[in-house]
Amino acid sequence: MMHPHTELRFIDESIGYGVFATQFIPKGTITWILDELDQRFDEAYVMSLDLLLRDRLLKYCFRDEHGQYILCWDIARYVNHSFNSTLIATPYKFELAARDIFPGDEITDDYGYFNLDQPFYCLPEPNTTRTKVMPDDMLHYYPEWDRQASEAMQYFNRVEQPLKHLIDPVHYAKVNAIASGKAAIDSILTCYYQTPNSLKAAS
Repeated sequence: MMHPHTELRFIDESIGYGVFATQFIPKGTITWILDELDQRFDEAYVMSLDLLLRDRLLKYCFRDEHGQYILCWDIARYVNHSFNSTLIATPYKFELAARDIFPGDEITDDYGYFNLDQPFYCLPEPNTTRTKVMPDDMLHYYPEWDRQASEAMQYFNRVEQPLKHLIDPVHYAKVNAIASGKAAIDSILTCYYQTPNSLKAAS
């Protein structure tokens, strides 16, 4: 589920749609969280689909650490990629605002932590030498993503958290301990799913 202060907007013909903030969302805010309405599909089921249906499904899915394909039910599936993303993933099934997000700012993710099956070619961006997302990006960039997530968690208890009640009970105590400075955040590497394609990309 996306933060309530977001909306879907059309950008242009080449990009299509994107998700934008409608109000100020401060750093450390849960801006997306996995919820019970998000659909989960096993690989065997996805591969059994008609090719047209499969391609449409895969366009909007990401994979979790178990290899399941996750299809978000709301506008979260329209969040675009950026190497300078406004959100940062955590190992606890939610993403945080990596910096203050102002009204009109686009909500973006680095697709590198989505366990992609194939490379994703990107539009040029400033302040980065990366030009595409690879299936094994998590193995290379996790230290920086862990640093960003840890830093964002320092603000967790200082900001309003309208989605906090949706945190999976399995993670609730750990998240509270991290936010209180009593525990260290786990690495996003715990979310990595090594597919046959990712093995080829890493070789």
